[in-house]
Amino acid sequence: WYKFVKNSEKKWGAPVELQMAIIQRESDFDWLAAPEWDKLFKVIPYKRKSSAFGYSQAINKTWDQFVRETNQPLALRVSFNDSVDFIGWYINKSSQLLKIPKDDYFKQYIAYHEGWGGYKRGTYKKKKFLSGVAAKVKKQTATYSVQLKKCQPALDRAVKGWWPF
Repeated sequence: WYKFVKNSEKKWGAPVELQMAIIQRESDFDWLAAPEWDKLFKVIPYKRKSSAFGYSQAINKTWDQFVRETNQPLALRVSFNDSVDFIGWYINKSSQLLKIPKDDYFKQYIAYHEGWGGYKRGTYKKKKFLSGVAAKVKKQTATYSVQLKKCQPALDRAVKGWWPF
């Protein structure tokens, strides 16, 4: 996992701790995560509430844009490597399009949740719960940052092919 998020950080400038916090919030690291079903007559599963899927919970339209723009026709939302590449790409585009610094974890998460158009329109302002969620993501990035600082030397050695245990 570390090698993949570090590659995404190097490629897109997306902080490792933010990528991991987004995955935890969106899918809780479940590669097959998907939204709840809408139900007919309150009992019969009918269709999903959105097309979000996988680690990143990317919706079809945005995932397709990522695949086109990065020329990765074989990318899969169930692949951790492809998911963190997507998240890095998304954070980078949010920084470019919306002028949100990559280390502004609160605003980056809101843009991730609402989409670029929703963020520009301010749709999040009507969703009171979203500030709390974004604050939790920001707090989680701080936790991951502390953990990474403690483990980074061992993780870096492991990526280079030497495992200390």
